[in-house]
Amino acid sequence: MTTPAFPALVPTSRSFEAGDFPIKTYKAQNGAEHRILYGSNRTGMRLSLSYANISDSNAELFLDHYDAMKGTFTTFAITAASSLGGWAGDTTTNALSASAASNTYRYESPPQVVQVRPGISTVTVNLLGVL
Repeated sequence: MTTPAFPALVPTSRSFEAGDFPIKTYKAQNGAEHRILYGSNRTGMRLSLSYANISDSNAELFLDHYDAMKGTFTTFAITAASSLGGWAGDTTTNALSASAASNTYRYESPPQVVQVRPGISTVTVNLLGVL
């Protein structure tokens, strides 16, 4: 049984938080700050994708994918077409690409579906980048 791919629809809007490298900060008694870098990859990237006024059958693709990923449990890769559609910048090595940072995504929360009118919905998907 193959898992379904993340729906390859172009989002109407996106919000992205770049995350940070794993760093631990220590303060000495004299107040000096020391930081230790614990990895070479960013973690905690957040990607929110909105798909406004799509058909209910396309909205259902996100719900089906969420179920196939066992909710927030399973990680998955998303293609540049599905996450960066409409982005005019570099789609291969930029900060928005999880694969450029050696990350995959998992759902941070269930997809939110709002029915705009019969047969038309708006879907918001919140993803978290993980190693």
